[in-house]
Amino acid sequence: MLFHGRILLVALFTVLSSLSLGQQPSPTPSPAQPEDKRIFWIIPNYRTSPSLHPYKPLTPQEKFKIATEDSFDRGTVALAVLFAGEAQLTNATPAFGQGVTGYARYLGTSYADFVIGDMMTEAIYPVMLHQDPRYFRRGTGSTWARLGSAAGQIFWTHTDSDHMQFNLSEIIGNSTAVAISTAYYPDNRTATNAVSKLGVQLGVDMASNFLKEFWPDINRKFSRQHRSGR
Repeated sequence: MLFHGRILLVALFTVLSSLSLGQQPSPTPSPAQPEDKRIFWIIPNYRTSPSLHPYKPLTPQEKFKIATEDSFDRGTVALAVLFAGEAQLTNATPAFGQGVTGYARYLGTSYADFVIGDMMTEAIYPVMLHQDPRYFRRGTGSTWARLGSAAGQIFWTHTDSDHMQFNLSEIIGNSTAVAISTAYYPDNRTATNAVSKLGVQLGVDMASNFLKEFWPDINRKFSRQHRSGR
């Protein structure tokens, strides 16, 4: 839980240390330019759109395609491996035990968390509620304005009919995923723990939005540093 919560701080630090707060960012990439499928070459990035305009809604099949790509990407597996290792080191679920068997349980449940969460928030509820699961990058304005836009999309989202709506897919989707997880996490099956897990997951998703918003800028900075270091 501590590791998951720290992701939000790491993402914010990465963004602010990579960009000047008063700087006007470079123009957002053209929609014709391919979107990077991974952030830092590992974090899946299939549902980011470089711009909101012109708006084109997704079909139900496209929503499930995005969720499937996020769920079964090698980066998701790598993150599950990392989160499982941290959970075992901190003995997050004592009933799982230690050793290889314990780690296998941590890995299986960690990966299940990713897959169930992705399916609920990117496919099942967006299809049911006619909401758009994509993150729409702002790409222009001050760093603070872009941070606000990234955070705001956790709570407000586009509908398929091109209107803004409270992001029920994110909130209810993650709530459903947390509820399902009580079936395979034998410890701490309390309402307080469930609310805590939901808060952490929303924070992690917000951190993910920060990285999606600023990844092109960070990537360009890395590229310039690499070229200048040759």
